[in-house]
Parts: sequence; structure tokens; C-alpha cells
Amino acid sequence: MSEQTRPIAITATEAPAKAKRSNYPEPFASRMAGREKRPLGDLFGLGNFGVNLTRMAPGAMSALRHAHKRQDEFVYILEGHPTLHTNEGRTPLAPGMCAGFKAGTGNGHCLINETTADVLYLEVGDRTAGDAVDYPDEDLKALMVNGQWQFVHKDGTPY
Repeated sequence: MSEQTRPIAITATEAPAKAKRSNYPEPFASRMAGREKRPLGDLFGLGNFGVNLTRMAPGAMSALRHAHKRQDEFVYILEGHPTLHTNEGRTPLAPGMCAGFKAGTGNGHCLINETTADVLYLEVGDRTAGDAVDYPDEDLKALMVNGQWQFVHKDGTPY
């Protein structure tokens, strides 16, 4: 999208949803059913950080529980009552609540919608180069290589 065609402002819920629901390889990608991301930051050409408006249907999860080596993350709950799953356990969240995840701590995290209503939240993350992601509950690691995520088993063999 060129600078001339970028919007000045939009209604976030009207932003186009990502066509590809997940970058994960199978069998993990199908576990992201019920999650819809609208990449708001990309619409405005933001390069230093990403912003997504994400909706999770009942039973959906934000991501596999994960921890970034170099990129910080932040979530702000707009609607619904997700459960935040971290190394410390499960924490119920509500609209107006937020959580942040400092890079390099190893604290795996994700949101899970264990309710019967949709959850809507903003997620913000920086785009520090050379990131890697650990997935404590899965045989999976992600490496950022030339701006693309590459997924490998914990022993380093590719998916």
C-alpha cells in the first residue's frame, strides 16, 4: 500500500482481517480456528511495532503458549472475559484489563476464551530483529529469518 493510499483513520472493526489465520505449521495451525486478526498497524505502514485487533470465538485461543526472546508484547481487553495462561497459572481477565510480556523472561503466555461469548482485544508487539520464540508446551520453536518466521522442532529439525 503506497503512502497515498494509506488511510488517515479507520473504524478498527472494519479493517480487513488477515487472510491466513496462522503461520504455525500443522498440527498447530488448525488449533487457531476461531481467532480472527485485523492488522491495524500495517494499514498505516507502521514498521517498529505491530498492532492487531483480535477476536476470539468461544473455545478459541490467541496463540500457542509462547515466550519471545527479543520482542515485547502487550494486550488490552476490550470485550469478553478471556483467561490469561502464563507460567504463574491462569488469570481471569475482563474488559479494561491489560497485561504485558517483557522479552527474554521465558514467561510463556496466551489467552484462551473459555466462555460462551466472543473476546475482543488489542495486541501490540515490537518488531525487534533476530527474535526467536519458545513454546513450552509444544515440540516447537520459531526463528525470525529475513523477516519470516521459520518453525522447527526443539531439536532444530524443520517442520
